[in-house]
Amino acid sequence: MLQNKCRIKKDDKVKIITGKDNGKVGKVLKVIRKKNRILVENANIVKRHSKPSAQNRQGGIVESEAPIHWSNVMLMCNKCIAPVRIKMKTLDDGKKVRVCRKCNEIIDT
Repeated sequence: MLQNKCRIKKDDKVKIITGKDNGKVGKVLKVIRKKNRILVENANIVKRHSKPSAQNRQGGIVESEAPIHWSNVMLMCNKCIAPVRIKMKTLDDGKKVRVCRKCNEIIDT
C-alpha cells in the first residue's frame, strides 16, 4: 500500500473541509499512518451498541470518534487563523519545520 507523507501531527489544530462535519475545528487525538487516517476530537461521531458485560454492567449506546482520512482536513495557522497549506523548510541548524504558505510563519505544536 502506497503511503503518502502526512504532515499532520498529534495535538495539531485542524479544520474539516469535507464530509458531514464540514467546517468543524478540532484537535488531532491520534494519527494512524498505516491507513492514512486521523482521529479528530468531536468529529465523525459514531454510535456503537454494547452488550452488558463484566466491565460494563449496563449496556447501551456508546458514542465515540471514528477516524477520517487525513486529506479531508487542513491544518490551522495560529497567525492567519485560517486553514492553510504547509511546506517544509530546513533551518540553518539542519532542523526541518512546517511553515505556513500564506504568512511564512513556523507552525509548532
